[in-house]
Amino acid sequence: MTGHHRYRGHRAHSFMPVDINELVELRARHRTFDGAYRRTALANLGYSLTVLRLFDVRFYRIGLLYLVLSGVLFIMAYLRARHSRHDFADQNAEAAFYERALPTVGQQDKQGHGRPFMTAGVNVLALAIVVAAVEIVLLSLIFQI
Repeated sequence: MTGHHRYRGHRAHSFMPVDINELVELRARHRTFDGAYRRTALANLGYSLTVLRLFDVRFYRIGLLYLVLSGVLFIMAYLRARHSRHDFADQNAEAAFYERALPTVGQQDKQGHGRPFMTAGVNVLALAIVVAAVEIVLLSLIFQI
């Protein structure tokens, strides 16, 4: 990690959570937000390899389409992981934006570290558009067979 991503003054690799709540929060964010994109990308990669290995030449385009989708998902997972590096950083450039955020019901005064949780609406919208495009292309490929 670069020098400006410090967590209570520590570099990322030497950071230790102060209590179990912070550790649980770190694990939940990593599992939910970082891991979900990678797991989906790996699942699509496995599906594409299955189609490419088990089916005949007529289905290669479908396998390649899922291979492209897997690549896009890996890129989105990388970008999402880079974005989430800031979640617990001491300083972030978006601090003024997050100060205006409304507290989530049930989450007031529960997180005393990092920036407040906000959904990744832009990432979800981009992913929905990519998957919709893949499904449209997939449907057209199926009708061509």
